[in-house]
Amino acid sequence: MALMPKRVKHRKSQRGRIKGNATRGNRVSYGDFGLQTTQGGWISAATIEAGRIAASQYLRGEGRLYIRIFPHKPITSIPLETRMGKGKGEPEYWAAVVRPGTVLFEVGGVSEEAARLCLARLAHKMPVRVRMVKRRIA
Repeated sequence: MALMPKRVKHRKSQRGRIKGNATRGNRVSYGDFGLQTTQGGWISAATIEAGRIAASQYLRGEGRLYIRIFPHKPITSIPLETRMGKGKGEPEYWAAVVRPGTVLFEVGGVSEEAARLCLARLAHKMPVRVRMVKRRIA
């Protein structure tokens, strides 16, 4: 079951622009290693779910996976071969808006090598460029 909000104030939203870097959600705070974006974009709920399945299959109950993003944005589209006019399309899917620097997933309770392999599997599924980051010792 894909992620989506229970209720929304508005059924359709405008596209918007992704400007600047992430100021919140840009540090590893739950696990030990994280997957951080290096470019902005939209990540669909189906992509987040695919990443969750890939990571949980690799971890097999060892360690813990944290998902740090949630799809709040409805993405609409009109049917193909439809003439101009007739309004905005219906919501097709939900997407999470990510800025450069946003931490998408975190892994805890596993070795660095296992986390690297797990996050590499996740990275292949993501539509944006990502990199692995470690938790900062404060």
